[in-house]
Amino acid sequence: MASARATVIIKMNAKTRVGVVGVGYLGRIHARIYAGMDNVELVGVVDSHAETAQAVAEELGCAQFSTPADLVDKIDAVSIVVPTSYHLQVAKPFLDAGIHMLMEKPLAPTYEESLQLVEQAEMSSGIFQVGHLERFNAGVMALAERVSKPKFLEVHRLGTFVERATDVDVVTDLMIHDIDIVMSLVQSEIASIAASGLAVLTDHIDIANARLEFTNGAVANVTASRVSNRQHRRIRVFEEKHYYGLNYVDQQLELVTAKPSAEPGKRDEIVAEQIAIEPKQPLNAELAEFIESVNTRKSPLVTGRVGLEAVRVAHIIKEKIDACLSK
Repeated sequence: MASARATVIIKMNAKTRVGVVGVGYLGRIHARIYAGMDNVELVGVVDSHAETAQAVAEELGCAQFSTPADLVDKIDAVSIVVPTSYHLQVAKPFLDAGIHMLMEKPLAPTYEESLQLVEQAEMSSGIFQVGHLERFNAGVMALAERVSKPKFLEVHRLGTFVERATDVDVVTDLMIHDIDIVMSLVQSEIASIAASGLAVLTDHIDIANARLEFTNGAVANVTASRVSNRQHRRIRVFEEKHYYGLNYVDQQLELVTAKPSAEPGKRDEIVAEQIAIEPKQPLNAELAEFIESVNTRKSPLVTGRVGLEAVRVAHIIKEKIDACLSK
């Protein structure tokens, strides 16, 4: 009896063995965070550039592997942080082996490939989480706790041009964050979509605007740009008697409320307040939740199906933009 109890204790105290495939800008951060987690052992990293993988492995004291297949039988969980076009190919051996997976968004270049990836993940015995980082923004989480029946949402995600992620358009690179957040807040089916956009510096759409109308009457106006002269990331949510304004960058939430006047017969008073929120690093929170889901087998906040729906809507927006540009 004592030995059985000891075995359980050993299992509970065992660290989750994790690998990272793709250690460019973002993947390197994944690896560093894992390396600093008490309940995780960063086993190794893989990258198509051997010198990059070697540098990260030496920095963090883990192993470097030549191919993803070399890592499969040595880990319990993996972060896939490679270019989107390689997601399906890289993920397959891990999913086949039942390895728990955090897949960076977007799932795949096309909806069909994204669906195939999610279906493979559902046949696997592992946790599958999609890396919609902004869901773990402390301000977004505070907003989600407070909003009940949003009627109008306006989102701007504007940034300066960087060479990273130019293999995809701004809709699937940046706007997809806000598509996901808006749908999570509204909790209703989309009735119609209108969109416009332009390619400015790349062969893909670099600036885009979409209007989403929902069956419950809510409307969202979403704008994303990667060719702006400054960073501006903000969401505004209007519902009866309330307005919420969130700055994604500093994670601070403003609440404006229409409250009954203290004087009889007078209109409601407009009262503004700042909600006290302790900022946190969203990626740290996201990876911590992933490891918790792996250890407890609870469903992650952003499942494969949730990520797939964001991809579906993003592709409809791109089709609407292409239709406008072809006129």
